[in-house]
Amino acid sequence: MTTYCSLTRTDFRFISPVKRSIQSVIHVDSNLNYLSYTTYFDTAISDYWRALALPYEATFLALQGDLYVKKATLEFHASARLDDQLVVALKCERIGNASMLFTGAIFRGEEHLISGELVYVFADPVTQTSRPVPASLRDILLGYEAGQAMTEVAVGDWQTLGEGARTLRQQVFVQEQQIPIEMEQDAFDETALHVLVRNRLGLSVATGRLLQPAPGVGQIGRLAVHRVLRGSQLGRAALQALLAAAAERGDFELMLHAQSSAQGFYAAQGFAPRGAPFVEAGISHIEMVRRLDE
Repeated sequence: MTTYCSLTRTDFRFISPVKRSIQSVIHVDSNLNYLSYTTYFDTAISDYWRALALPYEATFLALQGDLYVKKATLEFHASARLDDQLVVALKCERIGNASMLFTGAIFRGEEHLISGELVYVFADPVTQTSRPVPASLRDILLGYEAGQAMTEVAVGDWQTLGEGARTLRQQVFVQEQQIPIEMEQDAFDETALHVLVRNRLGLSVATGRLLQPAPGVGQIGRLAVHRVLRGSQLGRAALQALLAAAAERGDFELMLHAQSSAQGFYAAQGFAPRGAPFVEAGISHIEMVRRLDE
């Protein structure tokens, strides 16, 4: 069992900054209160599932259960103030038959301010009666805390990866962005090289494809990440896999049509804008390019 007074940041794999918007909205005075700290832990738990590449709703639907808080306790060591830069650290300490114990800490720099303990019970979502924690979820939690990878990146053809890629693309482009399905689907899928990132439940969480419109020129497209997992490096993992595939086949340039909202993401991966913005499928885009031979 973890000794609260001895916790340091190195005791945790998962560490999440407290969002400034949350900290400013829920404070009562300059000293943060009990409600503030419990909210920080509650928010961090949501980010913990994202770190495991598990979209909560889809995950527990697949597992045919849900999690319910049985106990939440806090232990105070020092006070935080409104403008402090805080982080929340969490780890799954123990998994019983139907329950899971998470221990956590709030730090200001390296200073340990608050300890927390959260007990969740896995239960039937209709009757709310407890059920054994599924073996797959148990393995994921233990694997994460042991430092294992939470996703698998596969590169291949449409026949191999199409089913998972199609499902995710329809969720993102057709359902979420309202792009007509006849525009989202095209004949290029059959000849493209595809990437599919799956989590440890086998759920598709990111995808993309690579075309070759001209010798030595690759075109990346249909890059999609599960809605609730964006910002968790899954898009970067998919993109890097396509970059590696393009370099391996000898491409010297990569281009793509970036949605304007994603321009910063691609810029961070070495792509630069080329030309003027344009509208495609009713959404503002800009062409971006990256050299691979420099």
